[in-house]
Amino acid sequence: MTDHLLQLHGDVLAAMRRGPRNFAKLAFVLAEDEEPADTDQSDFRDRVTAAGAGDELTALWHRTLTGWDLAEQADWSTAAPRTDERRADAYDRLGFDTTLRKVLDHAVPVFREPGPTIISTTPTWWYSRDTAAVRSFYWSAYEQLLRRKGWSDAAVAGLDEASHAVVERLADPTRPDAYGARGLVVGYVQSGKTANFTGVTAKAIDAGYRLVIVLGGTLNLLRGQTQRRLDMELIGQENILRGADPADPEALIGVDYQDDEDWPEKFVSHQGRPSVLGAFDIERLTTRDDDYKSLATGIRALEFDKQIRTQPLYAPDNLHRAAARVMVVKKNKSVLSKLIKDLKKIGGPLLSEIPTLIIDDESDQASVNTTDPKKWEEGKVTRTAINGQISQLLGLLPRAQYVGYTATPFANVFVDPGDGDDIFPRDFLISLPRPTGYMGVQDFHDLDRTDESAVGNAERAHVRGIYDDAHGDRLAEALDAFILTGALKLYRASHDPSLESHFRHHTMLVHESVRMAEHAALALRISSIWHQAAYTGPEGHARLEALFTSDFQPFADDGLPTPASYGELRPYVSRARQLINSGGTPVLVVNGDTERDYDQPDLDFDRTPNVWKILVGGTKLSRGFTVEGLTVTYYRRRTQQADTLMQMGRWFGFRPGYRDLVRLYIGRAEPAGRTRTVDLYEAFEAICRDEETFRAQLTRYATLVDGKPQVTPAQIPPLVSQHLSWLKPSARNKMFNAELVEIRSPGEWVEPTAYPTAPADLRHNVEVWRPVLDLLGADSVTLRRDAIAGGDGFEAQIGTLGHEELLKVLCDLRWSVPSEFSPHLESLLSAGEGGEGIDDWLVILPRQTSSRRVEASVLGSVPLSLAHRSRRRGDLFGAIGEPKHREAALRIARANRAEGLSGDKAPESFARERRGVVVLYPVVEEKPPTVSPAGDIAPEHLVMAFGLVAPRSSTATQKNLVRFRTVDSTRKDSAIIERGAGVS
Repeated sequence: MTDHLLQLHGDVLAAMRRGPRNFAKLAFVLAEDEEPADTDQSDFRDRVTAAGAGDELTALWHRTLTGWDLAEQADWSTAAPRTDERRADAYDRLGFDTTLRKVLDHAVPVFREPGPTIISTTPTWWYSRDTAAVRSFYWSAYEQLLRRKGWSDAAVAGLDEASHAVVERLADPTRPDAYGARGLVVGYVQSGKTANFTGVTAKAIDAGYRLVIVLGGTLNLLRGQTQRRLDMELIGQENILRGADPADPEALIGVDYQDDEDWPEKFVSHQGRPSVLGAFDIERLTTRDDDYKSLATGIRALEFDKQIRTQPLYAPDNLHRAAARVMVVKKNKSVLSKLIKDLKKIGGPLLSEIPTLIIDDESDQASVNTTDPKKWEEGKVTRTAINGQISQLLGLLPRAQYVGYTATPFANVFVDPGDGDDIFPRDFLISLPRPTGYMGVQDFHDLDRTDESAVGNAERAHVRGIYDDAHGDRLAEALDAFILTGALKLYRASHDPSLESHFRHHTMLVHESVRMAEHAALALRISSIWHQAAYTGPEGHARLEALFTSDFQPFADDGLPTPASYGELRPYVSRARQLINSGGTPVLVVNGDTERDYDQPDLDFDRTPNVWKILVGGTKLSRGFTVEGLTVTYYRRRTQQADTLMQMGRWFGFRPGYRDLVRLYIGRAEPAGRTRTVDLYEAFEAICRDEETFRAQLTRYATLVDGKPQVTPAQIPPLVSQHLSWLKPSARNKMFNAELVEIRSPGEWVEPTAYPTAPADLRHNVEVWRPVLDLLGADSVTLRRDAIAGGDGFEAQIGTLGHEELLKVLCDLRWSVPSEFSPHLESLLSAGEGGEGIDDWLVILPRQTSSRRVEASVLGSVPLSLAHRSRRRGDLFGAIGEPKHREAALRIARANRAEGLSGDKAPESFARERRGVVVLYPVVEEKPPTVSPAGDIAPEHLVMAFGLVAPRSSTATQKNLVRFRTVDSTRKDSAIIERGAGVS
């Protein structure tokens, strides 16, 4: 039956190409009847008021109103996006009364969720909301599928906005001159990046892109997962069948998914061949089981039918009638070689006409060039295999747009921006917002707590150590938690059937080592513990009851069914055990270097009805592999790269209906060498801080100024942080192009050693420091290195200097190796970003009291005690400061006023909460130094060296911080820090 009201509203809204217009007037013009039936919108109001989930009219208005809410460029409103004022302007132009406005506001609240953070070149605005609405066949089908899957209006709107932001920054597929944009989309680990690039693919195909190449992982398992997602949610039944009769078994021979649990019910249906419905078909060049082998029909596979043969494919009359081609290709040298070979056969003229989209999933894996630039031949770039093949693809397809997707972008932003053939995101870098319902690092770490020694709410609810004093290793407890949470899922599904689909799979991940031999031994140990656990006997039930009472009941979600006692849960334990034991073993080992190691039916989350297993593995169970239903993790694996560690956080993701049941058993003191241990929980927290700093850098430059971007990614590559000294942002071979920009060390002694050798530079530095010498008091004070009366002390002249004045001095100094001190200077320039900042500095000039001391004046100063030091490595000195000077400076900078009220007050009495310390060393290299009879020394013979300690108030985190930036080979002479930056 025809939905006349939906049809009328669809026609009216389709006519609003440039924003809202008076609805009643347009309805009167467009209605087939002489008098529209719903001129007062009463039917519309009643329909929306009574609408349930899936009502198409409400969904239509949700898309429309949300699109107007989000539009950055709205000629019809001066109000800001995402505001009540913007929505009111839309209602005014529509001519809606107060009652209808209230109904719509209730059904479609103003969209206020944070959008993506974007750094980009100026978009051409070729892909407006109106343009997208005109051609939206595949996006509309995808959107409807997501709603049927239970996505909320807010989640769909957020995906719509984020995918639109990517597509509008691609080149217009109909532009006469070829241009290939390069971009990077940064999400969170297991946060729905595939949903985003599926949305991008749908919108891009609708807009005119006719060849889509998805680089989908390095294993067939991962490639097949991606192919299935695109086939199920975008390409659809009709394009898979290609006219085959689904009721004819013989016609289905060779058609994939006939053995799939979800075929055809959960695969999108377009209700007919798209080309017959006025749209266009999608031809698959790969299938679920078959990676790219060769163009099945040779060159003809990429020959597009043209309506006007005298015009190129990208001409609108040709483009929007041509079928699209999609392939999902493994990042494998031999596979990509076949693709490149076939494209070369087709030749340049045809390829130059094809608007192409290349999506690189997990783009920091295999795609980045990891050869050492120092080993390249002069004028020639050497590339690793996959990086070189991606560069070839981009060269063969001049209209190809490259979009990388990753949750760990550090390796990608360390790519040289000056290498035009590489994959640096020169055109845009988009950071996706944290999705609603996502469990990420922030859900396992209490980042806002003020008492570092206290256990926060997130840690208390979800995190457990590997050992405890009472039981030792807690692996057996983790197994108990696994069967207990399985029983709780079954209990919840029986009391709320809507949750059952979320509990199809139930898994535990044990990740201790990268060594395959250790995996086998660990799996044997787990099986032994499992079979001795006596889960159906009194002892087992007593243990589970104690764990349920102490560890699960206190943290249960009040909004979900939870038994009041273990007695209610007990009947479900047996069924949980049965599901976990299915197939004969509760444990699956997932490792190895060949595909057959992953071709296990019990590991196929798509085709197996229920995967209830304990998975033991290493690296191959991390990047790109989604462990469905993961509830309990036992993690002890160490690594020295932040991005590698972050990818191992498989416990991050969406946990609908069982978020409160998630438990992470993680090593807090894992051996690292003979004497050192590392806290893996602390390491993940450090990564979170690194990630937040990175995203803050993006946000800093994302705001448009006068409608234009402040910078592009290539102009100011984002800074990458390192909060833990042993945990680098990425692997060493991915950081050849990384430049150390900042070392923030509050409360730590910093001692530069790269002082200049040229006489003019030495004189310049003395002249810069000379006014500071006049601030020192005439009388000496005694400073002790420790609190013991009569301990090792020293005489010194002291004075105070404002923070801005010290910055002027430091920014004007000259160095033999500027990069040696510039990272520390950067931290002082940015002091106070998120912290309290620095007020002033105590300047200490040590005085020697030995009879062998040498003193001299410089440029009319008071006599200075000269210190003899030698350069040890080229222009670099060895140690400059003396231990007693360092320790006194540290006592002052680390002290606060309370500490200064008791004990030895000599150093602490000079302390202030936001005060740093600078210790000056007038250094001479000659022995004896050249001192005139009048007691003067020429500034050309004096090195004004120093050491400093910044107060802990200089940074909010009160933790060490290192930051890196990308080197641009085309701008090698550019300064890291502008002299005087931020200083008036």
